[in-house]
Amino acid sequence: MTYTAFDGHRLLASGPLLDVTLAVKASPGLAAGTVLTFDDDTGKVVDLDLHGTAEQITARHHAREEGMAARGRGRPKLGVVAREVTLLPRHWEWLAAQRGGASVTLRRLIDEARKAEGGQAAVRAAQDSAYRFMSAIGGDLPGFEEAVRALYAGDASRLETHMAEWPEDLRIHVRKLATPLAS
Repeated sequence: MTYTAFDGHRLLASGPLLDVTLAVKASPGLAAGTVLTFDDDTGKVVDLDLHGTAEQITARHHAREEGMAARGRGRPKLGVVAREVTLLPRHWEWLAAQRGGASVTLRRLIDEARKAEGGQAAVRAAQDSAYRFMSAIGGDLPGFEEAVRALYAGDASRLETHMAEWPEDLRIHVRKLATPLAS
């Protein structure tokens, strides 16, 4: 996961959460209230815990990571997360009869569905991420509404045209977010 911080419309830092947090902490724009930090996966603004010194921030970050890794259920090193699934009895019966068990069968079915949908979910997720970012940081910029229409129409050249007057760092980041990642 990567994060990106902007001081106004200028790129401040991009990368792992700790690196971005420390860059924000050291930023002169922090006192002016002009710094926003974004989750690059979702385009959402994230709140950073900037209390204390850089050493204290680093220690809290590492303690939080260790705590997350120490959780019992699932296989966190592989990215496996245990969550509740609610199904009707007939669904559980069918899953129980499948080779490999319920988890393996559900993962296989999901992978097949993702392949069948041809990547449209990834495109939509990228568009939504770019839109959230654009709205939070550039909603008052010239051509914003037209740029959003072009984004959701999948028209990259029209998007570029409507963002032409925007600061370069914003244009670059919108392009980055609007490009779906290969899954």
